[in-house]
Amino acid sequence: MHILIIPGVTMPTVEDSLLARIRETAGPGVRITVAKSAAEATAAMEDVEVILGTITPEMFARAKKLTWVHAITSGADSYLFPEMVNSEVMLSGDKGLVGTHLADHTFALLLSLTRRLARAVQDAPHSWKNRVAYRAEEFELEGRTMGIVGFGGTGRQIARRAAAFGMTVIAVDCDPVPPSPEVPVVWGSDRLDELLRTADVITSGLPLTPHTRNLFDARAFALMKPSALFVNVTRGEIYDANALMAAINNGKLAGAGLDVAPQEPLPSDHALWKTPNVIMTPHTAGASQFRISRNLDRFCRNIALYRAGKPLEGQINKRRGF
Repeated sequence: MHILIIPGVTMPTVEDSLLARIRETAGPGVRITVAKSAAEATAAMEDVEVILGTITPEMFARAKKLTWVHAITSGADSYLFPEMVNSEVMLSGDKGLVGTHLADHTFALLLSLTRRLARAVQDAPHSWKNRVAYRAEEFELEGRTMGIVGFGGTGRQIARRAAAFGMTVIAVDCDPVPPSPEVPVVWGSDRLDELLRTADVITSGLPLTPHTRNLFDARAFALMKPSALFVNVTRGEIYDANALMAAINNGKLAGAGLDVAPQEPLPSDHALWKTPNVIMTPHTAGASQFRISRNLDRFCRNIALYRAGKPLEGQINKRRGF
């Protein structure tokens, strides 16, 4: 078995301890290559069987023996180019393992809006003279309704935190997924409009797929309450930035907390930076001190499952995109 490891943003270095674990799990005869660049990865592809890391169409075109890729990014969309989707190569990753820190970031953005933290930080030494204005705008989450679109790992973790803040939680999902203590009944996608009309906060637990791209468009924002907040930490392409800005500027939506944008990096002169009551972070919600260790633990478990011919943990349906 030849395993190619391709470091990236979430796994910038490869520790010797990881290599030792992989060798122990994969057994005698395993060969491990750690690529220091995309060029090195492409050059090594011809006899690679397993990849831990990212893969490009150029790399894939050189693959002759590839059977399994384990992603080190939470979203699968960058892996789903046509050649990969139409192949028999399996794709797995940290699906279901990233919900805790994405949910933490969701609430960091949300509380920055509801408690006017972002404005106070921006006003800095001038914040004291604006404290009366802040206090007039601040509100509690207690008793409000959290609406979660996409009730997978991230959505479930958001629900746990929302319930702890005393919120009522409703959720929709395209699949008949199990409920949770916080969401006794998960609505189908046919009730998305009802969720948008009902919720005080709308959050996303969605991956990027052809069905979710621009899901939050002018029509979706028009259905939301004028007092509602939109928070998105998953994929920027699931919302229309122009429609979001128009809704906020026209008083049809109260504000938004965003970790992702449809275009990244967002140009410094983009109007979204100046839209009132919008706060943004630079696609950092996926960071956690535990993230890579959780995913590498899964990868090592998956090596054993792969050798035994059993289903992999965190396997992604390439046709559906998640």
